[in-house]
Amino acid sequence: MPTLLTRPVLAAALSAALILPAALPSTAFARSSGAERTLKMVDTDKDGTIDLAEAQAAAGKVFDSAETDKDGTVDAKELKGRVSKKDLKAADPDSDGTLDRKEYLALVEQRFKAADPDGDGKLDAKELKTQAGRSLLQLLK
Repeated sequence: MPTLLTRPVLAAALSAALILPAALPSTAFARSSGAERTLKMVDTDKDGTIDLAEAQAAAGKVFDSAETDKDGTVDAKELKGRVSKKDLKAADPDSDGTLDRKEYLALVEQRFKAADPDGDGKLDAKELKTQAGRSLLQLLK
């Protein structure tokens, strides 16, 4: 009698062991879905890629919402970790510790070009999942 009772339990446990991992999102999937979500959000012409104009339009909106004190610039506090102190300093040619809209969009352009190794002027989901692509995405969301 114990054998009859344990077979269904073992079958259920085995089924759960095989099905549950497939149902749970992996870390890579979770990371890629973030890139794909941002791609869909920024891709206004719905061609499956982001061009520089789309990236800069999205970045302009981020700049406007981050620029809370309305002085025309964003500082490290307003950027909330989107840019490291080192990168902020490098993107700040007037060395005032802030980025104005022009400087922020120049940083977006620099990161866009770094994420576009084939130089076609468009970033697809694969390019956005690279380190350079993720660095750009930080400025767009």
